[in-house]
Amino acid sequence: MSKCEQCIIKQFNSLRALGKDDLIRISGCKTSKFIKKGEILFREGESINGVYCVKDGVCKLSKLSANGKDQIVKLVVRGDLIGQRSLVTDEKSNLTAIALNDMEICFIPRNEIINDLTNNANFSLDMLQEMAKELRVADNIIVDMAQKSVKQRLADVLIYLYETFNTDEKGFLGVMLSREDYASLVGTATESAIRILSQFKKEGLISTTGKHVKIEDLEGLRRVE
Repeated sequence: MSKCEQCIIKQFNSLRALGKDDLIRISGCKTSKFIKKGEILFREGESINGVYCVKDGVCKLSKLSANGKDQIVKLVVRGDLIGQRSLVTDEKSNLTAIALNDMEICFIPRNEIINDLTNNANFSLDMLQEMAKELRVADNIIVDMAQKSVKQRLADVLIYLYETFNTDEKGFLGVMLSREDYASLVGTATESAIRILSQFKKEGLISTTGKHVKIEDLEGLRRVE
C-alpha cells in the first residue's frame, strides 16, 4: 500500500494543500482497493461517508432521469477526488459511480477530511476552488446542451476524450465507451449517437474497431457544425 505523503496523485487534487503530518495521518486510516470494470463504487441515494481518491482508472458519474435513463454527468479520471460535495453538504450522493475500466482507489473517511477542512485554511480554499471549477464546467455543459447540435456535442466529447486520455499503442482512444455511454454524455438517443458516429466515420473524422475509436482528423472534428 502506497503512503499518501509519497503518492504522486496528491499533486492533482486538494490533498496537495496538506502537510506531511496530515498526509501521514490520512495514510494510516485510508482504505485502498481495486475496482473491476463495470463495478459500482456507490449508488445514487447512498451515504458515502468519505472521499474517494482515484489512483488509476476511469469511472462515470451518472444520474437517473425521470424517464428511467442514466445521464452521464462527468467522467472521473486519475487524480480526481469523488464525494467531496456530498461530504461538505452532509447529504447522500445524488450520483452513481461506475468503473469504466479497472480502477485503483483510496477511500478516506469523512472525519479525517472534515478535520482538515476545519483546521487547514489552504485545504479548505483548494477544495472550494475545485468545486467552483466543477460548477463552471456544469454551466458550460448546460449552455452547450441548449445551443449546440447533437453532432457538435458528440464531436466535442470525442475531442475531450482524445485530449484527456490520449491514445493506446494502436492509436485508439485511451478510454473505451459504449455507444450508450456516448449517447448519455451528449443527451441523445443511442440510435442517434450511432448514426452520427457512422457519419463521422464516413467523413474520415474517426475510424472504429468494435467499441474502440480512433481520431483520424482532430481539426475536422473541431469544425463540425
